[in-house]
Amino acid sequence: MASPLHWKKSLWILWGANFSVMCGMNLVLPFLPLYIGELGVQDLGEIVRWTGWIVAAQFITSFLTQPLWGAIADRRGRKIMLLRAGFGMAIVTALMGIVTSPWQLLSLRLLNGIFSGFISMAVSLQASVTPPEHSGKSLGTLQTGTIAGSLIGPLLGGLLAGFFGYSHVFFFTGGLMLCASIIVMIFIKEERKPPSKKKERQRTDWRLFRPLLPVFAASLITQIGMMSIEPIVTVYAKTLYTGSHLELIAGLIVAITGIANLFGAPSLGRLGDRIGQRKTLVIALSMAALAFIPQAFATSITMLLVGRFLLGLFIGGMIPSLNALVMKLAPTQIQGTAYGFNTSSLFLGNLIGPLIGSHLAAAYGFTSVFYVTMGILLLCAGFVYTNRSLDSHYHSKTA
Repeated sequence: MASPLHWKKSLWILWGANFSVMCGMNLVLPFLPLYIGELGVQDLGEIVRWTGWIVAAQFITSFLTQPLWGAIADRRGRKIMLLRAGFGMAIVTALMGIVTSPWQLLSLRLLNGIFSGFISMAVSLQASVTPPEHSGKSLGTLQTGTIAGSLIGPLLGGLLAGFFGYSHVFFFTGGLMLCASIIVMIFIKEERKPPSKKKERQRTDWRLFRPLLPVFAASLITQIGMMSIEPIVTVYAKTLYTGSHLELIAGLIVAITGIANLFGAPSLGRLGDRIGQRKTLVIALSMAALAFIPQAFATSITMLLVGRFLLGLFIGGMIPSLNALVMKLAPTQIQGTAYGFNTSSLFLGNLIGPLIGSHLAAAYGFTSVFYVTMGILLLCAGFVYTNRSLDSHYHSKTA
C-alpha cells in the first residue's frame, strides 16, 4: 500500500509534466497557418484547408489508438505507456521543425496522434495511487495543469515564433516534452502487482464496460460543448466588437474559459468527493448549458465574456468528475483501457464540436450554435440524473 503522501507527491510531479506536455502541444497553434505558408502554400483558401486537416490529423489517430494503449497499460503498466507517449511525441514534434512540405507536416501530425496519450495515462496513473475519498480533488487539481498548459502554450508559442522563427519553436517543444518525460521516468514510481494469469485476464469481457458507457457519452458531449464555438469565435466577436485589437479580444474570449477552468476544476472536484460524482456532473452540465444563454443573447463583448467565463467554470468540473467516475466504475484490471476509451471520447468531441459549430453557424446563424449545444448539454444532464447506476462502485483497491 502506498504511503499517505505518495499520491500527493505523484500529483505534483504529474501536474508539472501535464503542464509541460499540454503547453508544448499548444505552442505551435498560433503560427501554424503562417508556417504552412512558408512551406509553399500561397492561396489563403488552401492555407485554411491545410490548417484544418493538419490540426485534425492528430485527433483522428489519437481517437483510434487510445483504447489500444489503455489495454496495453492494463497489462504492462501505466508508467511505461506514459513514457512511450512522452518520448514519442518529443521526437516527432522536433521533426516537424525540419519539414519542407505540408504533406510531411500532415504525416508527422498523424504519427504524433499515434504516440499521444500522455495526459490520459497521467490521469490513470494518478487515479491508481489516490485514495478513493480524495479522487475528485486529486484529479481536479491534475486537470488544472492541463488547462494551464493549454492557456500559456499559445501565448508562449507566439512569443517564441516572433523571436526565434517557426522551426525553433518545434525544437523547443520537443525539448519541453523530453524534459517532462525524463522527470516522470526518474521520480514517478508505479507500484504494480504481479501480472494476472492468462486465464484470469481472459475472463474480462466487454460487459464490464457497460456501466461506463454513460461516462463516455458525457465526455463526448462535454467536449462538443467546449469546442462548438471555437471555429466561429473570432467572427462572432467581430459582430459585437468594432474597436481595435480584435485578435487580442478573440484570444481573451478563448482564454477566459480556460481561466475559469482553473477555479472550477478543483472546486467541483472537492464537491464531487462530498456529494458524489453523478450529482456534481448533473449540476455542472445544467449550469454549463445555462451559461450559453448570455452568449446567445450577447449585445456586447462584456456579456459574451461573462457567458464564456461561466461556461468554463462548470465545464472545468465535468472532466475531473468524469475521470473519477471511470476510476470508481471500472474494475482495476480494465482501468487503463477505460481511460483510453474515455480519452477517445474527448478526442472525438474535439473533431465533432468544431464541425457542428461551423456548419450550424453557416446555415442558421451564430445563435443556433448556442441553442443546439445548450439543448444537448441539458439532455445529457437529464440522462446522467436518471442513470443511478453511476453511483455504483465496482472498483476496489484490492481487486
